[in-house]
Amino acid sequence: MMTMVGVVKTENASSYLRKLCQHWSHKFAVEYTDHAGTIALPGTKCALEASAMELTIRLDVDAGGDVARMQQVVEEHLQRFGFKEELVFLWTPVEE
Repeated sequence: MMTMVGVVKTENASSYLRKLCQHWSHKFAVEYTDHAGTIALPGTKCALEASAMELTIRLDVDAGGDVARMQQVVEEHLQRFGFKEELVFLWTPVEE
């Protein structure tokens, strides 16, 4: 398994978390509140946490999965929801 954590500075983190979870709830198993959510993507668990100033995204990608593609998919969806601001994603691998 490969784990990546991404951080996006935004005052709209809770809104983006809800929108992403609602969007994907039609296709995948999703659980969320205003401040935390999980999405069971194919071969990847996406966990989200929203604070007042940032959205944190944790991607746990199964062995052999395409980590870069999963990052891209999440980024593209969040950028669509956050089109009124420039979202910058800072990704860091997690060693466990």
